[in-house]
Amino acid sequence: MFAEAIEDILKDHCTPVAVRAIEAGASPAALWESLAGAGFLELLASEAEGGANLSLAELFPILSHFGRYAVPVPVAQTIVARALVASQFVMPAGMVTLAAGFRRNTDGSLSCALAPYGLIADFVLANDGDTLLLLAGAAAQRQATGVHRSLTASLTWPDDRSAISAPQGGALLPAFAAALHAALLSGAMNRLFEMTLQYCNDRNQFGKSLGKFQAVQHQLSVMAEHTAAASIAAEAAFQGTGKTPSLLAGAIAKSRTSEASVLVASTAHALHGAIGVTEEYDLQLLTRRLHEWRMAHGSEAYWNQVVGEHVLKSGMPLSDFVRSV
Repeated sequence: MFAEAIEDILKDHCTPVAVRAIEAGASPAALWESLAGAGFLELLASEAEGGANLSLAELFPILSHFGRYAVPVPVAQTIVARALVASQFVMPAGMVTLAAGFRRNTDGSLSCALAPYGLIADFVLANDGDTLLLLAGAAAQRQATGVHRSLTASLTWPDDRSAISAPQGGALLPAFAAALHAALLSGAMNRLFEMTLQYCNDRNQFGKSLGKFQAVQHQLSVMAEHTAAASIAAEAAFQGTGKTPSLLAGAIAKSRTSEASVLVASTAHALHGAIGVTEEYDLQLLTRRLHEWRMAHGSEAYWNQVVGEHVLKSGMPLSDFVRSV
């Protein structure tokens, strides 16, 4: 029910035109209000707190929709952030992103490297050990990445005097961030595959559609396999009765989706040819997101190490470990 309602809003308000405008510097207020005003920021909150009390399994298709539409605001991150600080303090209104690579510097300043949506977020939620810190974006010096149309930025604060602190939940943020971005990647890859398949069926070359050439069919099948495997891994991170994904499940999901995103993006561009790299065609809205979300909160190289550490700690043969997971 919620997934369908959110998709209806995204169809109307998160159009490719709107995405391009926000990436180019236009205000995200209209899109943000269409989602926040409908009450979708409290999906994980309890009913007593005015939320929907969704399970992780019910949350997954919603996050996946945000990926399908290349949503240019941190609505997924805000949903998670509000759940992590629930009952600890009242989250102020506004867009919240999750910090990646938070650090306290020797001069007392705080820094967060390559925060997704760091250029436009009103707040950044960071884990400082077991503690959560809510930092105001307006108080930070923001440095853009220089990547075309990217909303990622590195932020630096002179000190932590304006930060709002929550004593619990810091250890949960990395796992949730990994699972969240896996869901976004999954949604974007599924949409990208649909676009590529449709293009290959519609585009004619040498008297027949591209999709009828065996070499193209092979590339499409490999693309479909990686997209499906990534989707299964991402969905698996949102199983169970808990309210937060486990670190191992999040690590596996982020590793598999990040790995698949490179192949899926490159295959989509290879099969689309020259039109795929044009500004006017929507393909690049999704492929740029794949590369950006792949790196957000650690690429497959980082999360593979986390999975490897779990394997070594388990003391089990790898085949038994895989079956147990």
